[in-house]
Amino acid sequence: MLLRNNTQHYGWLSIIIHWSMALLIFAMFALGWLMVELNYGDIWYHKAPWIHQSVGILLFFLLIFRLFWRLINPLPALYGATWEKNIGLWVHKSHYVWMLAVICSGYLISTADGRGIEVFTWFEVPALLAAEKGRESVAGWWHMLLAWCFMGFVLLHASAAFKHHFIDKDNTLLRMLGITKDK
Repeated sequence: MLLRNNTQHYGWLSIIIHWSMALLIFAMFALGWLMVELNYGDIWYHKAPWIHQSVGILLFFLLIFRLFWRLINPLPALYGATWEKNIGLWVHKSHYVWMLAVICSGYLISTADGRGIEVFTWFEVPALLAAEKGRESVAGWWHMLLAWCFMGFVLLHASAAFKHHFIDKDNTLLRMLGITKDK
């Protein structure tokens, strides 16, 4: 398998980025869901947000790299009718917008007090805005709404992949698993 994509196959780097981000996003969603249920006495009350913030910043950098990688690599040919291809491209582009919106709203929550975000004690991402009372609540509401909507898009994306695999019997899903029967 090649490093880069070509018009028939995804390269191994695109596949690794795709599945790494998918796993991290599912883990972040689960951790976020857990965090809203925690109380002050729980050991995870302070640790979970720190992990969530740190991974969120790393996801931002991975998203930027993914967009760059996407720009310099061809997209393998899409399967399906023209309308399916158009919807697929729209959903993929929307994924990037949703990811960026969720990450930005999380950043606004974390920096509402004017302090930066310490990423696993490796480095700090500074707060770009001054402290603002109430921003944490507003950004938190948007963060939750955007995360749930994004999970809806992920469900749509996965459903389409399964439809291609089980109904259309094409290689859409297999290509993203690094398995292909294309010639």
